[in-house]
Amino acid sequence: MIKIYHNPRCRKSREGLLELTNSGKKFEVIEYLKNVPSKKELKEVLSFLNISPDELVRKNEAVWKDNFKGKQLTDEEIVEAMIANPKLIERPIIIKDNKAIIGRPKELITKFLTKKINHTSIY
Repeated sequence: MIKIYHNPRCRKSREGLLELTNSGKKFEVIEYLKNVPSKKELKEVLSFLNISPDELVRKNEAVWKDNFKGKQLTDEEIVEAMIANPKLIERPIIIKDNKAIIGRPKELITKFLTKKINHTSIY
């Protein structure tokens, strides 16, 4: 099953959702601001993405700048920060077959769904 971690207020996330819709494939939408992932789920997503927690953080968010920027944080502390402040999670995240990508730019999504790329930490 394909999943998208989606924020409907984010233009890039909406573009990713449209790309998935246009693919004709079935998928599940997870609005992660309403349904915040558990620590276990977020760690699983990170393993599917094959990136560190720091690479999934939206560092331009005010909550990051005000509370975390410049601090030496462990991976565990960064995961906890994202769970407490889900706006910090980069989006959209597309998961398929225990692999994932951050769907930016949106063209990565089509390549990912057609297996032209397995996963990427470049966005």
